[in-house]
Amino acid sequence: MRWQGGRESENVEDRRSQGGGGFGGGGRGGIRIGKGGLGIGGVVVLLLVSVVLGVDPTVLLNGGDPADRSTAGRTQIGEAAPRSQADDELKRFVSVVLADTEDTWRGLFQQMGRQYQAPTLVLFTGTVSSGCGRAQAAMGPFYCPMDQKLYIDLGFYRELRDRFQAPGDFAQAYVIAHEVGHHVQTLLGISEQVQAAQQRARNPADANALSVRLELQADCFAGLWGNHANRDRKMLEPGDVEEALTAASAIGDDRLQRQASGTVSPDSFTHGSSAQRVRWFRTGLESGRIEACDTFGTDRL
Repeated sequence: MRWQGGRESENVEDRRSQGGGGFGGGGRGGIRIGKGGLGIGGVVVLLLVSVVLGVDPTVLLNGGDPADRSTAGRTQIGEAAPRSQADDELKRFVSVVLADTEDTWRGLFQQMGRQYQAPTLVLFTGTVSSGCGRAQAAMGPFYCPMDQKLYIDLGFYRELRDRFQAPGDFAQAYVIAHEVGHHVQTLLGISEQVQAAQQRARNPADANALSVRLELQADCFAGLWGNHANRDRKMLEPGDVEEALTAASAIGDDRLQRQASGTVSPDSFTHGSSAQRVRWFRTGLESGRIEACDTFGTDRL
């Protein structure tokens, strides 16, 4: 990516020096995952996250390190480490990416006759207190609609590179753009409508199906940003698109479940399969149009 020298967003809050501490409940009903504004009770969320990300649920419940000895000797997400020049460079990178999403979505909202309200990106290490409760880095990056902030422990990028085999700066940018996509859904009222529909759902499978559509739309919005970043500001270089597609495929529900347990349960999907995530990211990337990201108006995901 040609990001060096780009404008850095002023909406970055660096809390990395405040990391550490055990996992604690926050808000009503325990922690609430901010993906697209879907509030779920604490224990259910923790178990769900453990399945989707392949994380030992005791890590999330107890705030400890994974019991899986296969990770011994590897740097874990949220593990305290001396700040380095690379850390500062990564902070600049995410600041530039966030600023570019601001430019893209500000213009698109103006076309709709609306005003874009930029979110804040919070950098943290280990655990963090958000408007949706207290969260651990092991849960991965998330968006909280209650305070309209994105949260990420930059150690996640090591996991993306080493565990998920999805290296590259555009793969990292995709993560930010996806969470910004959830912010856009909040501003447009989509998340609120989905949450209401989930509450009326007849069973958990129906509620999960709505979550999948919400997540795939955020993937499409991330691709839409990539379209504008390349078309308007020539940010992409050869190989960048492949990096993002690799990342989208690596974190599909089917792939993560197979890695975690050896089996796949489509009814429990919350983010979509690898093929679905790739398809919708590519849809946004190739079209550059919000209308093309209507994951709720199609039978084919």
